[in-house]
Amino acid sequence: MCLAVPHVIESVLDGSRAVAVAGAVRTEIRTDLIENALPGDTVLVHAGFAIEKLSPEDSEELLELWSELRRLSGDPFAQ
Repeated sequence: MCLAVPHVIESVLDGSRAVAVAGAVRTEIRTDLIENALPGDTVLVHAGFAIEKLSPEDSEELLELWSELRRLSGDPFAQ
């Protein structure tokens, strides 16, 4: 089974790399598989690659679900 985690792009480094945030974790990701990655975009990341850019509506819903999941798991950084 594969798991893709939602990340919010914080900054674009070049045409194929960006810095993205998931919860309290900031990481460099590859953006080769999506078009026009911009700061503020929410993307699904699997194995370090952004594999899909989410619509604003889907982004809001998914980020709320992940926040709730982190809170229920006892994550001290959950909001």
